[in-house]
Amino acid sequence: MRLIRDKLKSCPAPDALLFDLDGTLYRGNERIPGAGRLITDLQQRGMACWFVTNNSTRTAIEVAEHLHAMGIPAEKEKIVTSALAAAYYVREHYQGSRTFVIGERGLQEALRGEGIQLLTGETEDRITAELVVQGLDRNLTYESIRLAVKHLLGGAVFVQTNPDRLLPVDRGFLPGAGSIGAALQAASGIEPIVIGKPSKIMMDYTLKLAGVTPARAWVIGDNPYTDLAAGRNAGCPSILVLTGLCTADNWQEHCQAAGVEPHAVCDGPDEFAAILDEWNTK
Repeated sequence: MRLIRDKLKSCPAPDALLFDLDGTLYRGNERIPGAGRLITDLQQRGMACWFVTNNSTRTAIEVAEHLHAMGIPAEKEKIVTSALAAAYYVREHYQGSRTFVIGERGLQEALRGEGIQLLTGETEDRITAELVVQGLDRNLTYESIRLAVKHLLGGAVFVQTNPDRLLPVDRGFLPGAGSIGAALQAASGIEPIVIGKPSKIMMDYTLKLAGVTPARAWVIGDNPYTDLAAGRNAGCPSILVLTGLCTADNWQEHCQAAGVEPHAVCDGPDEFAAILDEWNTK
């Protein structure tokens, strides 16, 4: 099944392809058939492939290692996580702010890499933070929630890496960063600045790194609510792959609910390659 929309045919040639990861190139620790072949072929052609993920727990090196282990070639320099985008945003807008973090190593290292001052140990309670940056933390404690709410009620700005309420894993789902953020928002009454997809913030950061205009960056993903919505918000063409959230029977329903219309829909990596070839010979 392949649907090619007229509006994709009218798009300018892509200078970069922005791939989602989980649900698009792999599911958990299982590579989606054709994903490795697709990325290898595109890179051999000289096409710039970027990998854009809402996951804030891993560093870019760890993401690259995970992809390589599944036979998907990726350079760490071409990987954009919501943690990296959040750290860049904080540096640009809140440089020098005392920051309290809820998050794992990927987020903490990204913030430190941008020179952000993190509260640790006794300072977390003794000093009032000016900024709370929150991502997924699978070792979350009630004490961390208490401290985050204390800082938010004390005037701290709330920055959230990504709004995903659920995290897909091999055997189902886990509560995601959005679920933790919902608890903080309910307790403090403060809405977060959301960095990850579908936010335009993460997309603008990726486009800046890639050095391309939105019209020449195609977004490829499985989730209309995050990937395709991010493409819409940034002004990028978007291609829906039916390898994750959506099926051939329900993709239209999901897209309607998300308020998006993909430029093309395909079953997976092999059909996306066919779409790209067809576009190149139009």
